[in-house]
Amino acid sequence: MLDAAVGWQAYGLSPEAFIARVEAGAERIVTPYPGGEIVWRCWGSGPPLALLHGGFGGWSHWIRNAGPLSAGYRVLVPDMPGFGDSGEPPQPFSGESMADAVGSGLRELCGTAPVAIAGFSFGAIVGGVIAQRRAAAVKALVLVGAVGMGLHRKPMDLVNWRRKAEVQERREAQRTNLGILMIADPARIDDLAVELQDRNTLGTRARSRPVARTAILRHALGETDAALAGIWGDRDATAAPYIEERRQLLQELRPGSPFVLIEDAGHWVQYEAADRFNAALTDVLETIFREEP
Repeated sequence: MLDAAVGWQAYGLSPEAFIARVEAGAERIVTPYPGGEIVWRCWGSGPPLALLHGGFGGWSHWIRNAGPLSAGYRVLVPDMPGFGDSGEPPQPFSGESMADAVGSGLRELCGTAPVAIAGFSFGAIVGGVIAQRRAAAVKALVLVGAVGMGLHRKPMDLVNWRRKAEVQERREAQRTNLGILMIADPARIDDLAVELQDRNTLGTRARSRPVARTAILRHALGETDAALAGIWGDRDATAAPYIEERRQLLQELRPGSPFVLIEDAGHWVQYEAADRFNAALTDVLETIFREEP
């Protein structure tokens, strides 16, 4: 498949064509949950690694990571319920109902095999609650720019893209919001990032923000024995300048847990600093698995 981590421009494709080529290299699998179906894109072979996207996201939050990581893992990437190509969000909507839906899909895909989960932003909440509720056999949980821990964060004022009547106006609002929330360096907000942000926000029907503003993940992490690790961009708008609080919480919950801070990167760290993120996640997983008895 295309190596999205090297940069989509290197292939001479438009963002739309590039997304289609990456997706074409995946195996598409559908799993049911009460009220709908989850669409998964899967790459590679080996130990299962689930990548869970953030709020207002979809599988393509991991477009620069799935291919490189599939060299050592069977990479499983859903559109979670209420996002992208999957069905409507489970009702009543909560972190628990989402975790049960995604967890049942993981059980169908992996059986009793232990799964490593990397959860980005809201996806970290879903991964943490899956581990808490034993909805799937979670061996390791890597928090990537996680929310839902009840820790300090600065307020931010995003542009309301829904009020933009013209497509170009809406896309410019998406570019602005990428700079406010997702990507630290404006030079890295390329046309692919804007295309993905526009598609993902338009495809979102789940209201994840109220869940993200609670401490649900903090509570869930205290009730799971899965190995924990954290990866953050040091300029993550949802955490800076309070990132040390995230590190301290993980150490309180699981002393010695790996915690990686990627310099000069924002919230969507796996896109903005893909090469460094892919190396960091691989190292973290190898460290966790090596240290297990």
